[in-house]
Amino acid sequence: MSAWLVTGGRGMLARDVMARLAAQGVDAVAAGRADLDITDPDSVRAAMAAHRPAVVVNCAAWTDVDGAEEQEEAALAVNGTGPRVLAEACKESGAVLLQVSTDYVFAGDGDQPYAEDAPTGPRSAYGRTKLAGERAVLEILPETGHVVRTAWLYGAGGGNFVRTMIKLEGVKDTLDVVDDQRGQPTWTVDLADQLVKLGLAALDGSAKAGVHHGTSAGETTWFGFTREIFRLLGADPERVRPTTSAAFVRPAPRPAYSVLGHEGWLQTGVEPIRDWREALAEAFPSLLEAERGIGSTHQ
Repeated sequence: MSAWLVTGGRGMLARDVMARLAAQGVDAVAAGRADLDITDPDSVRAAMAAHRPAVVVNCAAWTDVDGAEEQEEAALAVNGTGPRVLAEACKESGAVLLQVSTDYVFAGDGDQPYAEDAPTGPRSAYGRTKLAGERAVLEILPETGHVVRTAWLYGAGGGNFVRTMIKLEGVKDTLDVVDDQRGQPTWTVDLADQLVKLGLAALDGSAKAGVHHGTSAGETTWFGFTREIFRLLGADPERVRPTTSAAFVRPAPRPAYSVLGHEGWLQTGVEPIRDWREALAEAFPSLLEAERGIGSTHQ
């Protein structure tokens, strides 16, 4: 038992996890939805028997936040039942489980970074279903289950806020962007690196099971985030104008405050993720290439 199994293997985060594992020389298998149904115990049991992973990284999730409001039962199957099935299989095999979760498990009405042990209080169906998954993992795997909450993810391997803003900059004279939601933009490459480090630390016994916050250091609003994107594009940040959440009403409420604390990493020997601005600057060439194509330049 030495390989890693990465679920949700076709997704943006899973791709970067696989790339990071390859760079570390770690054998790994990526399992997409067609390969592995995490809600099906038989499917999970077969995958565990076939690959005998030392670590399972669960990147599979229902991520349609608004869709979960109308289809909470379906979202719960993936976000709640799926992690429970994986945890039970990991308990049988002795594998470590890294469960990727979300800031939406909090109410989002705070004004100080949420600690790992802060009281949860999701206000959306998505948040409730992800919290169910967290609880299942921590209950079933008190010694080998790790929950990693993240937020505001972006990367080159899928659709996300940064790529959308790159696209809109080219077609809009001005953009109105929400300035009353605070969070931590997080590059999937940085989160992938953090997950790999955590998994390795768990295997050598230096990282205790529990909750970890996998978000970048620092904080901003969507408005501030977009202005930084424009700056990196060489575009005038003044073209980005602040507005409020009331201008973009959606079925699921968005947390007004999604800043997470990172003190828990001190217990693992793994350093917290770097500042979001530094990460965005490094990520930007790959994001621009993914959105505009090889050789594209700002017009």
